Amino acid sequence: MPALHLTKVAVGCRTIESLQKRVQSRTSAGEVRVVTRMKPKRMDELVGGSIHWIIKHRLVARQEILRFEDRKDGRLDIIVSAELELIPPSPKRAHQGWRYLEGAKAPTGEADSSGLSELPPLLYSRLSALALV
Repeated sequence: MPALHLTKVAVGCRTIESLQKRVQSRTSAGEVRVVTRMKPKRMDELVGGSIHWIIKHRLVARQEILRFEDRKDGRLDIIVSAELELIPPSPKRAHQGWRYLEGAKAPTGEADSSGLSELPPLLYSRLSALALV
């Protein structure tokens, strides 16, 4: 597994299904463009890694990062694979923009033994708000 990944909130997506529809609608030639304002300083390390999507304070899916392309408007496109791989949900606080995720901390695709991934999203968000998880 690559040593570096990104996490990003799937803004506007309340469910995995809505994220899947978004990816499907934005797919062109097997790729999806994710626009960002900030250029990662560690871009070379990210190619081959994944962008992990956060919905309701959980990492729920990932897409492979293929490359980066500059845009004429000064922003940057993160080019990812159109294949959205669902992963067992794992807790992750929401944040603005994207954040690095070290490979050792990235979800492996196997369910965690804590049982947190089994909690309903609403219960998990309430427990999180109370700082209990």
